[in-house]
Amino acid sequence: MSREDYIKQGWSGVQAIPRKIWLDKSRKQLVQWPVVEIEKLRVNAIHLPRTELKGGSVHEISGVTASQADVEVTFELSKMGKIEEIDSNGLMNPQHLCSQKGAAVKGSVGPFGLLVLASKSLEERTAVFFRVFKSQNKYVVLMCSDQSRSSLREEPGKATYGTFLNVDPLREKLTLRSLIDHSIVESFGGKGKACITSRVYPKLAIDGGAHLYVFNNGTSSVMISSFSAWSMKGAQIKY
Repeated sequence: MSREDYIKQGWSGVQAIPRKIWLDKSRKQLVQWPVVEIEKLRVNAIHLPRTELKGGSVHEISGVTASQADVEVTFELSKMGKIEEIDSNGLMNPQHLCSQKGAAVKGSVGPFGLLVLASKSLEERTAVFFRVFKSQNKYVVLMCSDQSRSSLREEPGKATYGTFLNVDPLREKLTLRSLIDHSIVESFGGKGKACITSRVYPKLAIDGGAHLYVFNNGTSSVMISSFSAWSMKGAQIKY
């Protein structure tokens, strides 16, 4: 964006949510997770029962302030049909793969996840999702944050980010936690094995115009084994 565009946006600095960092039990990677004090800002909890999320479905989550929320969802893949194959080249650049296989591109197992900071008719939405591939007889889980349709405005950057998640989707549940605060979305996959932070500048999906959805744009159904969401109070920062 130009300098003039930044000025129009007003204050645009940001402090990421404080995190705890530790070494995973496999001792092969670091894990990041929001500090527990963040949970003191939670209000108005919403919980969903165990639910089958059929392919092609989109469900709105009501009862939370979607522009400022903390969302935790766990997906379970008990049955998987034909899986999309990727070669070794596809494993080299997860961000490029997310750009090619965005939330609007129907797959086999996925994309499924959350549509955050979304407008009522979904003209605007930021998609945070999983997609499962197969490579060399092994399952590969891709986690993406797709900002390509995050705003009707032309000026803001709308990059798509992605990473591979080191989990076995047949033996482990896929967990996703997204913290939404107006123009920032911080998402943690696999209980903190992956973390993606992005800035978005919607035109319609602001304040009361923001909505939250859970979606599945794959052909295979996935199970939501747990879902919780909270509206978030503003933090009182003391210097």
